[in-house]
Amino acid sequence: MTPNMVVVFSGGQDSTTCLAWALNRHDTVAAITVDYGQRHRIELACATRLARHAGVHHTIVSVPWGITPNALTHDIPIAHTTSVPNTLVEGRNIMLLTVAAVWAKSLGATELVTGVCEADYSGYPDCRASFIASLETTLQLGLDYPIRIHTPLMACSKADTVRMMASWGRLSWYRDTHSCYEGVWPPCGKCPACLLRAKGFQEAGIPDPLLEGPTPMS
Repeated sequence: MTPNMVVVFSGGQDSTTCLAWALNRHDTVAAITVDYGQRHRIELACATRLARHAGVHHTIVSVPWGITPNALTHDIPIAHTTSVPNTLVEGRNIMLLTVAAVWAKSLGATELVTGVCEADYSGYPDCRASFIASLETTLQLGLDYPIRIHTPLMACSKADTVRMMASWGRLSWYRDTHSCYEGVWPPCGKCPACLLRAKGFQEAGIPDPLLEGPTPMS
């Protein structure tokens, strides 16, 4: 059956929320995960596990993207106090959405979903609404295909996403997600991703399921 939507699916908190969002709207959803050489490779296994649990068609494609030095694809310590974070992978969302759009076209799907967000913007230029609008036009022209990009979390804080998942009865899905930039279990609790995630659960007044049970790989 042809999927209605393709979710750009990392196995992290935001993309998992997007998967739930898509499934609330369509019965047939597919998910694509890109292995771009990220250090937090545990996300790849989380994505596979979550997609299987959700019952969606899932594929992993390898697109090495360590073109410029950064802390997510190179052995560089993660900096915690810089104006532009060294976890920025230049051009990553251009690549991810382009790959997803090409796959979506091959499946006959016309809608993409991605978890980019301006509310938690931390120096990533490819998380802005203006970028998404521009890329959507570029993909439509380049593929000659009516692809649309949905960004349901664009104006959401991490606390908002936690409350959304709780309201949908899918909060337990977060136990199988991974956000830590260090790619370790238990999460380091110190990197920008860990701190942002912890802040969201604290503001929502809800415990993080990831920290309440065994590792997400068990």
